Amino acid sequence: MNLQTQWATLLWMLICGGILGIAFDSYRVVSGQLRFPRWSVHMLDLFYWLAASLFVFRTLYHVNQGELRFYVFLGLFIGVWIHFLFLSVITERFVVNLMKIVQRVYEIIGKLLVLFVVKPLQWLLKCIKMLLGFTWIVLLFMGRVTLSPIWKLLTWATRPIWKPLRLPDRLRAVRNIVAEYWKRWFRRSDDE
Repeated sequence: MNLQTQWATLLWMLICGGILGIAFDSYRVVSGQLRFPRWSVHMLDLFYWLAASLFVFRTLYHVNQGELRFYVFLGLFIGVWIHFLFLSVITERFVVNLMKIVQRVYEIIGKLLVLFVVKPLQWLLKCIKMLLGFTWIVLLFMGRVTLSPIWKLLTWATRPIWKPLRLPDRLRAVRNIVAEYWKRWFRRSDDE
């Protein structure tokens, strides 16, 4: 491996170290803000280190065909160290502000969904309910207007059939109770 490749490898490892520092700070801030369950933090840490390892070794393979030397670790360490010295606070503030922006956008989208989807559906349901109530009132009125004369006509027409029959007293009492409720029901709708 020539000197130019070694310097290029060192430079790329410095950049990888900085990127790993940015990713770690971002992950730390996000996990602190979102308060992941304790059991998931270990899995997320493992996922971070696996992703970081794959990223570093892919970059290393691209730069020097995957040769692992001392200056590779030195470059990673210096890159992470420079990040934590100069960029860590900036990264944390940026991620916190980015999360606030995302949260605000989420709230705005939620309010827009309520305004343009939920409220119209509530209004539509209220209109349907009013329409069904109006239809029910019309049907009751039509039933009173049409069924009362039909009932009277049927009782008049069938009187010769059931009049000669002597109903037992209990059946006659039930018939009188039904007739009384029928009269009350239509009298109430007159009062309304």
